[in-house]
Amino acid sequence: MSGIVAAAAAAVGAVLLAAGFVLGRSTARRGRRAADLDLGTPVERATFHTLHTASLAAPPLRAGLTEETAGRAAGRLRSLLGTEALCLTDRTAVLAWDGTGDGHHREAVTELVAETLASGRSRSVHTGCPGDCADPECPLGWAVIAPLTGEDGVLGALVAYGSRESAVLVRAATEVARWVSVQLELAELDRSRTRIVEAEIRALRAQISPHFVYNSLAAIASFVRTDPGRARDLLLEFADFTRYSFRRHGEFAQLADELRAIEQYLALAGARFGDRLQVTLRIAPEVLPVTLPFLCLQPLVENAVKHGLEDSAEGCRVVIAARDAGAEAVVTIEDDGVGMDPELLRAVLRGERPSDSGVGLCNVDERLRQVYGAEHGLVIETGVGAGMKVTVRIPKYRPGVHRTA
Repeated sequence: MSGIVAAAAAAVGAVLLAAGFVLGRSTARRGRRAADLDLGTPVERATFHTLHTASLAAPPLRAGLTEETAGRAAGRLRSLLGTEALCLTDRTAVLAWDGTGDGHHREAVTELVAETLASGRSRSVHTGCPGDCADPECPLGWAVIAPLTGEDGVLGALVAYGSRESAVLVRAATEVARWVSVQLELAELDRSRTRIVEAEIRALRAQISPHFVYNSLAAIASFVRTDPGRARDLLLEFADFTRYSFRRHGEFAQLADELRAIEQYLALAGARFGDRLQVTLRIAPEVLPVTLPFLCLQPLVENAVKHGLEDSAEGCRVVIAARDAGAEAVVTIEDDGVGMDPELLRAVLRGERPSDSGVGLCNVDERLRQVYGAEHGLVIETGVGAGMKVTVRIPKYRPGVHRTA
């Protein structure tokens, strides 16, 4: 966490320092447009333009350092610094160039950045121009090379070209490079989060018991001769359930989609257990469009059926309810099965004790906490022989939580 705070501080420093640099280099050039915005003093106008330009450069960088993203960001970064030219590199090649001098300076970049890539330190060097290139009026006399860093060390370099040596340009380019590095680190965090979510969903899919698949197909087969119509309907439910559970896109879904998958699961379970399984659904229509993490309710229902029927010789009643609670939708899944020792349940949720249902419960609890915060983890009421009630509180709106097509 301290690293992220430091990175954020560096980003703020980059914006403020670059604002001062842009003010010195670009106020005259942009004065008319800034005046139209009526943002107050020249410093306030320069700060606004710097923040606006940085906001435009950030999205491509949040996708990582590639030729495409560097090409989309280079122009914004050059505008941020007000330099004659700017290029972005990785450790082996130039990814993007913006400004003058591309033809005769690009070839020298790899050698120019080698020392910075090795040391991880910014430096200012004389390029030999004017005089050492084909253009006798080339304005790229000095270059500031600043490292772009990430979790794995130096990823590349930002090279800002000017006509003369400038301590202000050195500081500004260094701070902007730090800000770019923050965006690249956030991109890596996004990729890590995506990998974690995908791994968690794979774990949940693995929890769809092979026994359930076998027993569902066996139940369907038992109706082929006696009730072909029901066998066909169950086969379609099985196909739809597996198609939804193993879909490849999107980490979020609407509550209506999750409940439909649960209904398909219960139809297949009902074909196996018959009248032993009694299900009641109490769903408020207004919460059906609420978005929630994909495949986070089905494991809870599967757990209720397992502890209500597979672990008991008696019948079981499962009640699934979803109600509107203002800013939240509240979903409860309750069974009157064998229940669980609360201390054992706590150990399971902490990952300290293995359990047939523990992976699903623990996984769902962790995903809810990651998406909505610790206060939105599972609330479970249970006791030995007392059944189990699981409550899930889902905020109706949370930034970043949306259903993908």
